[in-house]
Amino acid sequence: MATTAVGQPLSRVDARRKVTGTATYSAEHRIEGLLYGVIVNGTVARGTVSRISVDAALGHPGVLRVLTDFGKLQLAHPVDRLAFYGQPIAVVVAESLEAATHGASLVEATYERQDAVTDFDDPDIPSQTPEDEPDYSRGDPAGALASAQVKVDLELTSARENHNPIELPSTIARWQDGRLTLWDKTQWSQGAARTVAGALGIAVTDVRVHNEFLGGGFGSGIQTYDHVVLAAFAAREVNRPVKVVLTRRQFYYGTGFRPASRHRMALGSTEAGRVSALVYEVRIENARYRTYTDGLTDLPKFLYGVPNTSTAYRITPIDVHSPASMRGPGVVLGNFALETAMDQLAHELSVDPVELRLRNEPTQDEVSQLPFSTRKLRECYETGARRFGWSRRRAKPGSRTDGDLLIGMGMATASYHNNRRDSSARARIHADGTAEVFAASADMGPGTTTSVMQVAADALGLPASAVTFRLGDSSYPTAPLHAAACTMASVGSAAHTTCNALKAEFIRRAVADPDSPLHGANPADVQVRDGQLETSGARDTYRDILRRAGLPSLDITGNWGPGDADSRISTYGYGAVFAEVSVDPLLGLVRVRRIFAAYDVGRVISPKLAHSQAIGGMVGGIGMALLEGTVTDHRDGRIVNASLADYLVPVNADVLDLDAAFINTEDPQADPIGVKGLGEITIVGVAPAIGNAVFNATGKRLTDLPIRPEALL
Repeated sequence: MATTAVGQPLSRVDARRKVTGTATYSAEHRIEGLLYGVIVNGTVARGTVSRISVDAALGHPGVLRVLTDFGKLQLAHPVDRLAFYGQPIAVVVAESLEAATHGASLVEATYERQDAVTDFDDPDIPSQTPEDEPDYSRGDPAGALASAQVKVDLELTSARENHNPIELPSTIARWQDGRLTLWDKTQWSQGAARTVAGALGIAVTDVRVHNEFLGGGFGSGIQTYDHVVLAAFAAREVNRPVKVVLTRRQFYYGTGFRPASRHRMALGSTEAGRVSALVYEVRIENARYRTYTDGLTDLPKFLYGVPNTSTAYRITPIDVHSPASMRGPGVVLGNFALETAMDQLAHELSVDPVELRLRNEPTQDEVSQLPFSTRKLRECYETGARRFGWSRRRAKPGSRTDGDLLIGMGMATASYHNNRRDSSARARIHADGTAEVFAASADMGPGTTTSVMQVAADALGLPASAVTFRLGDSSYPTAPLHAAACTMASVGSAAHTTCNALKAEFIRRAVADPDSPLHGANPADVQVRDGQLETSGARDTYRDILRRAGLPSLDITGNWGPGDADSRISTYGYGAVFAEVSVDPLLGLVRVRRIFAAYDVGRVISPKLAHSQAIGGMVGGIGMALLEGTVTDHRDGRIVNASLADYLVPVNADVLDLDAAFINTEDPQADPIGVKGLGEITIVGVAPAIGNAVFNATGKRLTDLPIRPEALL
C-alpha cells in the first residue's frame, strides 16, 4: 500500500537546482538586448531638488539615458519633493552595469533643504493614534493595577531592524507590444502587478510578473518599491529591457524595515500569581507620508486570561522611509514586552515562570469571546520543559556558573494568529499519469514548492514523484501574499480542494463509462492509490481514462477561502521557547548555548521543512536579541551601518544548538488540511527567552533590544 506524502520528511524538490546553481533568480534571466539601470539616491531627508546635472553622466561611454522626471508616476511617496534620505532622484541607463554605476556617480544634485526630523524620540514631534489601531480596554485596568498586591512596570525599547536576505532586490523589465513582463524578487507577484500597473497608469492585465525563485525575503518583498516601478519606467522610456539591482546599501534606503519601538508594560497580580491587570502602551516610528501599523497589541490583550486589560498604540511620523513587515511583524515586539514582564513578575512572586503562565491560561479568547479552535499550549510547556531540561534551572539569578561564565535559563511563550485567505489553484493530470498544480504563490525559503506538492499528491492519490507544484507567475490562479504565515493554510487548502475535485471528476467519468472496469460503481466507494482507481477488485487508471476519452490532459480550477470561520473560532498557533545562555561578566558578552521550542501549529505537512523553519526563526530571534540594530545619523537621515560589515546578523558560530518539536495536533475547524501558520511564530518568543535567560544568569533585567555588552558591564 502506498504511503501518504503528507507527514513524510521529504527533501526540497528544488534543492538540487539551488545548490548546483541552475535555479534562475530574478537578476539572472538572460534577456536579449538587456540594459542596466542604476538608481541615484537623494542625500537629504526632507526638501526638494533645485538642480540636477546629468551632462557628465551622459558623456560617459556606454550611458544612454539619465531619467530624472518621475512626475507622471504614482509612487507611495511624493515625487515632487524628498520625503526621506535615499529617495530616488534619477535612473542612469547604460549598456553595462559598470557604465551605469559610474554614470550614477557623476550625477550631481543640489537641494533646497527643509528642517527634517529622523529621531522619533524627538520631544517636539507629536504622536498619533492610527485609525486601524484604536485604544482597547476591558474591565478596570487602571483600578486593578493600582490595587494589585504585586506590580511590575517596565519601560522597554527595540532598535530599528533591516531585512537582510542574501538575494538583493532585483527587477528585469521588458515591454513587448504594449505589455510589460517583470522578473522580480517579490513575495507577491499579483500584488506587484497591481502596484506597477497603478504606478504606470496601465491595465493590470498588461503586466505579468515572474518570481519562481527567491533568495530569502523576511517581508522585504511584500510591498513593491520604487526600484521595480523605475525599472519598468526606464524600460518603457528607452524601448529596451532594463535590469535594476539595488546594492546592499540601497537596500537599507530603498525598502522598508522593522520600526524602532518604545513600550510600557505594567502587570498587576495577586500574591497567588493570578494576573489581574495589564496595561500596555507602545509607540513606533513612522513615515510622514504613509501610515504603517502592525499587530503589537495582539498578544498582550489575548495571550493570558487577564480580566482588566488596556492597550494603547501610537505612531510618531518623521522624515524616514515607511516601515514594513518583518518576520513576526509587530507580534514579536509586543510579545517581547509581555514575556519580559511576565518573567519579572515570576521573579517577584518566587514562582516558576512556566507555572505562572499555566496559572493564567484563559478558557476562551477574551478579546473576541470566541472558543479556541485548538490551544495545546500546556502541552508545549510540558514538552519543551522536559526536552530542554528546565528542571535543572536555578531560580536564584547568578547562582550557576561554568568556570568564569555565568549560566542562565529563560523561557517565553510564543503565539501567532492563524491567517487564512482566499486562494485558487488549477490542477491538471496528464496522459502519462503525472500531475501539475498551479497557483500564483511564491517560495522564499520555507519549501512551499515541496509542501503544497505533498498535499496535492495525497489529494490526487498519486506518489509525490508524479506531482509538480508550479508557482512564481502572476498569470497563475490567485494566491495571497507569501507572508503572514498564510501560504500553507491558504494555497495548500486551495490545492487540496481543487485536487479532490479533479479526482472526483475522474471517478465520475470512470463510473459513467461503459468501457471502464468501474462502470456502474458507487463513486463514494472508489479509492485512488498511486494513480489507480479501484473498488471491489476492479481497477482503472488516470492514464486509461484519458486515453479512452482521447484527451491529452484534464484540469480543473478551484477556490478555497476561510469564509466566516473567524467569526466562530479563535485560531492561533502556540509555542514555548526555552533558551540557555552564558554571560562573560568581565566582557559583557552573551552567547546562546542552546534553544529548544515546542509548537502547536496544527498538522505538520513536512517535518523536515518545519524543523528548518523553526531553526530559521530562532536565528532571527538571536539577531533581534543580541545583534541587530540600524543606526541613523540624525543630521541628515543617513543610515550609518547599511552593510553586512557593520549591521550585525547571526553567523554559524552564534547558533550552536537549536532544536524544535511539534505537538501532534490538527486544526480542522480552521482549514481543510488542518494546518496553522508556521513561518512567523518561530521568531516570536526567542528574544524574550534569551533576555530572561540573561536575567537568570546575571540578575540584571535588560529591557532594551539588542542586548549590548555595555549594558552588562
